[in-house]
Amino acid sequence: MTDKVRLEVDGAIATITNDNPDKHNAFDDEMDQRLFEILGELRERPEVRAVIWRGEGKSFSSGRDVAAIGGGQVTLTHHELMSRGHRGIQQVFDLDAPIIVACHGWSIGASFQRALLCDLRIAAEGARFLLPEVGHGVIPDTGGVARLFQICGHGVASDLVLTGRPMDAAEAYAHGIVSRVVRPDELDATAREMAEKIAAAPAVTVKVARRVISHLAEPEVRASMAEELIAQTYISRSDDAAERRAAQIEGREPRYTGS
Repeated sequence: MTDKVRLEVDGAIATITNDNPDKHNAFDDEMDQRLFEILGELRERPEVRAVIWRGEGKSFSSGRDVAAIGGGQVTLTHHELMSRGHRGIQQVFDLDAPIIVACHGWSIGASFQRALLCDLRIAAEGARFLLPEVGHGVIPDTGGVARLFQICGHGVASDLVLTGRPMDAAEAYAHGIVSRVVRPDELDATAREMAEKIAAAPAVTVKVARRVISHLAEPEVRASMAEELIAQTYISRSDDAAERRAAQIEGREPRYTGS
């Protein structure tokens, strides 16, 4: 079991910590599996009334540890890996406890999307958000784009996905992606204060309110994840994907045909 994703429970409040700071908390396969185990454990702990998800070091998470992909440890197909990832992160929908994500530094790719699937996001001043997948020949495939569309609409979602530009904390707040922006030295305390307020409310009220809110959005997110699975599989087998790989090997510019 890796210690690069930690769970600590203090009374009614649980804290998940990404702890791979040398890589800006980039996730490898072991970290993914540990995160999913933690979410499964929290489903079975009714005494937990609020969850904080944070990162050690300079960033919440820089996304996927590209250097660790495969790594000789995983024999699953791309489709199977995506399916496992979807099943794992969809556990956030089944928790009774709301999840507050405390974002600082970078939140990139799948980690940004996972944060979007949670209930609340707050950011430190200077935090930045990025979806770089399209520029790397794939699409965002963790369900967060559907939530991004729900939060800030077609135009902003398309801009972030298609251009891969970064968004700072102030803009994220303006679009409703985060609900608060605080000084970096106040981020953990603010998340804790929010969690304590949630944990102090009647448990059944919080549970039902969370379900009412999430049920408005969850069907669209699940449908989007199913479509992402099909689309990513198609892209991985496309002529353009093969051309991109060939161009990288040969050290030349790719010649894409759209097929």
